[in-house]
Amino acid sequence: MCGRFTFQPNDNDEINKIYQLAVENGYEPKTGEIFPTDQTAIVRSGTNQVQVVTMKWGFPGFKQGQNVINARSETIMQKPMFAESFMNRRCVYPTTGFFEWSDDKVKHRFNYGSDPETLYIAGCYKNFDGEPHSVLLTTAPNDSMIKIHDRMPLILQKTQIKSWIYDQKFAIEFLNSPMPMLESVPFNN
Repeated sequence: MCGRFTFQPNDNDEINKIYQLAVENGYEPKTGEIFPTDQTAIVRSGTNQVQVVTMKWGFPGFKQGQNVINARSETIMQKPMFAESFMNRRCVYPTTGFFEWSDDKVKHRFNYGSDPETLYIAGCYKNFDGEPHSVLLTTAPNDSMIKIHDRMPLILQKTQIKSWIYDQKFAIEFLNSPMPMLESVPFNN
């Protein structure tokens, strides 16, 4: 599961460019630590190219006030809540890392290294009452994650973003891809 991530435009030039594109498109993505239900920057399909917008993180759940923030890549095509969105409306979360908590309640920040590098997470979205909501995809953890948590985000390389968004065959095949090795740093906050 991925329950929090960061979007730090002041600490990362690539994220700053994504943030500026969102602002130029009339959006105000939340920055810093991103929580479920926050309006976060999302890369999705546009008319002729990808575009940066904001969306609420999480689909409304089955109970009042419930928020579903993640979808399992292994079962996404079988789950009625996600299947149609995955097949038709894929998106990408640009982040500067994500957080997980170990069994002993220690918060860990994950990224490629100790700096807030750009880390792209696969997602999909759907409109609820005219407002777009998104979920990110998770997969089985690799060796860099397994000691902390039993799930990890489905991570894309920058060169895979357009394929994820526009190429259904690529997206289906990518669901089973091995994830990159990440570094974990205990985070006191």
